[in-house]
Amino acid sequence: MSDPYSSRTPVHEQVVDGFGTVRVLPLDPGADAAVIHRWVGEERAAFWGMTELTEQQVAAVYAHMAALDTHHAHLVVRDGEPVALLQTYEPEADRVSECYDVRPGDIGVHLLLAPAGPGGGQPGWTARLVAVVAAYVLLGLDRRRVVVDPDVRNEKAVARFLGLGFAPGPVVVLPEIDLPDVYLPEKKAQLAFLDRELMFPG
Repeated sequence: MSDPYSSRTPVHEQVVDGFGTVRVLPLDPGADAAVIHRWVGEERAAFWGMTELTEQQVAAVYAHMAALDTHHAHLVVRDGEPVALLQTYEPEADRVSECYDVRPGDIGVHLLLAPAGPGGGQPGWTARLVAVVAAYVLLGLDRRRVVVDPDVRNEKAVARFLGLGFAPGPVVVLPEIDLPDVYLPEKKAQLAFLDRELMFPG
C-alpha cells in the first residue's frame, strides 16, 4: 500500500524496533481535516471539546492555529497510517500559565490517539508512541520538561500519563477563554510533568 504522506517533510522521524517508522508531520488543516474530524467526533474524544464541529470547522480551527507562533499541530504517522494528533504550545502563551509557575524550557503537549484498529489496543503501543513524541519535543526541540493538562474527568488519560512516568502536579482550574477566534470553556485539569532527565538520562 502506498504511503499518502510520503511526500510531506517530517519535523521528526524515528524507526522503532518492532513498531515501525514514526513520522511527525506539520498538520495540513485542509488535507488532514477529514481524519482529525473523524477522531474528535467520537465519544471517547469528548474531552477534546470538538465533537459537535463539522469537518470545515475543524479545518478552520487548525488553520487559525497554523497562523500562531506559539501553538503548533502535528499529525503523527506510523508506517503511513495516521496514529495521533499532537499539539505543542508555549505554556507562557497559554491559559495554563495562570495555574502554575512556568519554568524556562517547559513545553505544553496535547495528544489525541487514533482509535484502536480492528485488532484492538496492543500492549506497549501507547508507551512506544509517547516515547517518540517525547524524543521530538524534549530532544528535537531541546526542551527541559513536558507539561500536560488533561481534564480531571478524563481518568483514562490521567492514568495513562502517570503510568508513563509523568509526575502529578496540582489539580487546577483553567480559566475560560472567550475571544473572536477562540472559545474555550473553563476546565478543571490535572497537571502532570515529565522531566527530560527522567525520560532520557545522561
